Amino acid sequence: MRNPFALPSMPPWMERPTALGRATKGLALAIICALVLYPFVLAIGTSLAPADELIKHGGWVLLPDRPTLEAYRVLLSGGVVTRAAVVTVGITVCGTAISMVATIMLAYGLSRSGSAGSKPILLMILGTFLFTPGIIPGYLMVKQLGLLDTYGALILPVALNAFNVIVVRQFFMNVPGELLDAARMDGAGDLTILRKVILPLSKAVIAVVGLFYAVGYWNAFFNAMLYVQSDKYPLQMILRSYIIEAGQMNGGDLGLAKLPPDQAIKMAVLVIAVGPIICVYPFLQKYFVKGVLTGAIKG
Repeated sequence: MRNPFALPSMPPWMERPTALGRATKGLALAIICALVLYPFVLAIGTSLAPADELIKHGGWVLLPDRPTLEAYRVLLSGGVVTRAAVVTVGITVCGTAISMVATIMLAYGLSRSGSAGSKPILLMILGTFLFTPGIIPGYLMVKQLGLLDTYGALILPVALNAFNVIVVRQFFMNVPGELLDAARMDGAGDLTILRKVILPLSKAVIAVVGLFYAVGYWNAFFNAMLYVQSDKYPLQMILRSYIIEAGQMNGGDLGLAKLPPDQAIKMAVLVIAVGPIICVYPFLQKYFVKGVLTGAIKG
């Protein structure tokens, strides 16, 4: 007779789910996916809808009967959005490269025991979690460095992120010390060890942190609003102008006398601003759990 007080052979989360459990999970996942995708599909449909369909459906169209690319043609031919997109791409590429080099070099130095000043520097980095500079000190620093109205003001103040440095440092500390000792016995220096031993083993965390930096640069608009003039605005500032201050953007700003409906223009800018990141994210998603958890768990 089976003992009712006996412990189960395996924990509940490892047991095979029932058919009802699998169906419930599938239904819940389908509902969540629909809720997430619906706003973006609605934005795409509205951006492709002609004026009469927008008026008929109250300004929002999920699946237009006669889709048109007029809103995109107007945006990309006017020059404002095209210039802002080039600025955003340049800032994202250059900023991500600078941030990754600085983060990797700093994290490697902090991960090696005996590095000069590693503990005080680590304490200062951790202190930024508690004490963050305000808008006025940040503006004064940028002004003193002569970065006002330059693209450097959009990159250098946010080139290092303390959280990313800590994650990469912890990942580097988990690399087996035997590999580093073997490389040193072969005469390899720190740069050679970093380039040929550490980095090939750290592709996951580098991909994750690189995406974090890229998304941050791509979506940034607040620094642009503080430090640069309109001719250097990134794409997110143009999106903000259309969505929040739509009255300031008119046909004259785009170099055109007649525009598609405002709602189609707004949604087209939204798709242009958000689309590239959504397209890149699925290719790096597989690195997220491995990169973040491996860098955060010791052992």
